[in-house]
Amino acid sequence: MNAGIVGVGRCVPEKVLTNFDLEKMMDTSDEWIRTRTGIQERHIAADDQDTSHMAFEAADKAIKDAGIKPEQIGLILVATVTPDQPFPSVACMIQDQLGAVNAAAMDLSAACAGYIYGLVTAKQFIESGVYDYVLVVGVEKLTKIVDWSDRNTAVLFGDGAAAAVVGKVSEGRGILSFELGSDGSGGNHLYQTKENYLSMNGREVFKFAVRQMGQSALNVIDKAGLTKNDVDFLIPHQANIRIMEASRQRLELPPEKMSSVIHKYGNTSAASIGNALVEELENGRIKDDDLLVLVGFGAGLTWGAVAMRWGK
Repeated sequence: MNAGIVGVGRCVPEKVLTNFDLEKMMDTSDEWIRTRTGIQERHIAADDQDTSHMAFEAADKAIKDAGIKPEQIGLILVATVTPDQPFPSVACMIQDQLGAVNAAAMDLSAACAGYIYGLVTAKQFIESGVYDYVLVVGVEKLTKIVDWSDRNTAVLFGDGAAAAVVGKVSEGRGILSFELGSDGSGGNHLYQTKENYLSMNGREVFKFAVRQMGQSALNVIDKAGLTKNDVDFLIPHQANIRIMEASRQRLELPPEKMSSVIHKYGNTSAASIGNALVEELENGRIKDDDLLVLVGFGAGLTWGAVAMRWGK
């Protein structure tokens, strides 16, 4: 039994905050942000649009895309570090809103690697036969923990949600291999302060990400019994264009084989990889039987990657 993605959806807030808008708010410039990060703009959730609202919208779309009913969902996993409140979980909140009356529900915290952690967890429940469908949502409202006086971090992040319904797929398709990892000794490089602001040691996170993203991508290709030449498309965590490019170059892929939507959305943490996946599907750049590599890293420090043969 193979587990794979059978439906996707996303929520992108309407409000757009451009680099030029940020120039009016802090000592920065469009040129400075673009050359260092690749970001031109990001979407910002409205004051009355919390994490659960975005999660519900993305999840509802994914369920409809999968062609199933909410009652068929056995488990809801929401990856987020910015829930509406510590409890109840966002997963429980959207379980009720969706009408997924037969679903267990819980949040998981792996920061920007959360979407990968969710997919890998869902795979275990599907392939063991416990559930027929697992709903995975990566969602963040990072702007509510951004220190807008800190130009080094405030320019990086945006809000959004991406969802995937994981279920049984045909032989040879779905998640072929995965890698999850953590290094808690690096937790002080990226964390939330006692004042509830996001704090980051950019230099250390950059070095870690460049090293780990490329290596994890290579590891899952090897675990799947494949080579770099077999990869059709790379979907990296959209954190920084230079980190993403380093991963692409490790895989020796041409630029057109990597998803790069960071210029439009910034870093949306747990929503990042899923949002890029939906965008590339909408653009027609991902076809059935394409070999995809999804790879991310996040606070914790955490990382994760999957090799996936696309299609039902």
